[in-house]
Amino acid sequence: MRILEETLSGISQQPLAILDTKIPLSTYIPINLSSHNPDLEGMAITDPNQCQAYIDKILKQHSAAVAYGGYLEKRNLYADKSGFTKKGESPRNVHLGMDFWASAGTKVVSPLYGRVHSFQNNTTSGDYGPTIILTHEVNEITFHTLYGHLSLESLKGLYVGKEFRPGEVLATLGTPDINVNYAPHLHFQIIQDLENYQGDYPGVCTRRDLDFYSVNCPDPNLLLKI
Repeated sequence: MRILEETLSGISQQPLAILDTKIPLSTYIPINLSSHNPDLEGMAITDPNQCQAYIDKILKQHSAAVAYGGYLEKRNLYADKSGFTKKGESPRNVHLGMDFWASAGTKVVSPLYGRVHSFQNNTTSGDYGPTIILTHEVNEITFHTLYGHLSLESLKGLYVGKEFRPGEVLATLGTPDINVNYAPHLHFQIIQDLENYQGDYPGVCTRRDLDFYSVNCPDPNLLLKI
């Protein structure tokens, strides 16, 4: 196991909340939004309303409050986003973070101590909308966590270096008109090298680039253990 992965795994032996701590982790349910899911065949999954309807169906079936998953999942969710597929190149459709699908306005909490690295509203179609990146140092290992698809209010009062304690409210989830046309959810991603990005970082890659990104962006569940 790589050093960062070992560090993430050792931070806690217990599951860590990423959303409102009043929502029991027992009410989180995995969801499959991959292109291999037969339940999504014929569904316009890029439509936030249809995507939300499918999420609601899964939540209702399991009496759950949050649907989660998606790390390294190949998806059709970005098929209508022009910036995700350049002419003559492979599509960017492999998801590099972990998504938590929940109601707009749901609180997002920091799973561990961190300081604000950068933040901005990424408004390009298919992007994150309001985004916050924190920097963490654990056992002399530095890494970053990205929180995307937030509300505009989440960016108010932020400044570089602002501290957040474990379990402290960091943000709230945005609506589709703010999070750039997705059903409400949190995109949570761990990043080792930000490559000079500020308030943004690729959350989806091509199969060709997966070897690099899967190392630079390890599985968030190594930390969260949900």
